[in-house]
Amino acid sequence: MTSVPDPGAVLEARDVHKSFRAHHVLRGADLRVAPGQLVGVVGENGSGKSTLLKTLAGTLPADRGEVRLSGSLGYCPQVPVLNHNLTVGQHLRYFAAAHRLPGLDRGRELIRRLGYEQYEEKPAGELSGGTLQKLNLTLALLHDPDVLLLDEPYQGFDWETYLHFWDLVEDLRERGRAVVIITHLVFEQDRFDRLEDLVGGRLEPRTVSGRDTHVNV
Repeated sequence: MTSVPDPGAVLEARDVHKSFRAHHVLRGADLRVAPGQLVGVVGENGSGKSTLLKTLAGTLPADRGEVRLSGSLGYCPQVPVLNHNLTVGQHLRYFAAAHRLPGLDRGRELIRRLGYEQYEEKPAGELSGGTLQKLNLTLALLHDPDVLLLDEPYQGFDWETYLHFWDLVEDLRERGRAVVIITHLVFEQDRFDRLEDLVGGRLEPRTVSGRDTHVNV
């Protein structure tokens, strides 16, 4: 990834292609996200949404095209990548050290807001799927990134945690953070500044309004 020359964008993808052998998943995907913008990526199962997010995050190299990032990045994959032998608190400490954070204040605030303080000394292997996802999200947010990529981050959340999640997202937007979310929740489309439908390996913008509610899921 290289720096974005356009000061109006913190994340920009241009003509991104990705294939797995003969299977062409991304066929020239373009995306531009500005500070404080919340973008939803939707599409049918198998359309390449997770592949797109991995490519944007830099964990999967594009075959062709360019991804440009300005500032720091947080990435929350669909499947948590955690050490099941480490406790929640140990994960916080290791990730804080990796990001050279001065302390754990932000991590503990996120734990409190997502409502799983009682599990801080529990090994990840003993957590429920929903609590694992809370930890997954906490670690992605720990260093307060400029750009946040979330792959269906609320899977397994109860209703209260789900609402707390959207409160967090609103806080991020107000502080100028850019957020890209892969989502199947079409009924939540009014929360987004923009929806992008991944069809045929390309992103097509959809109007977020009551007059245009057609989105493939």
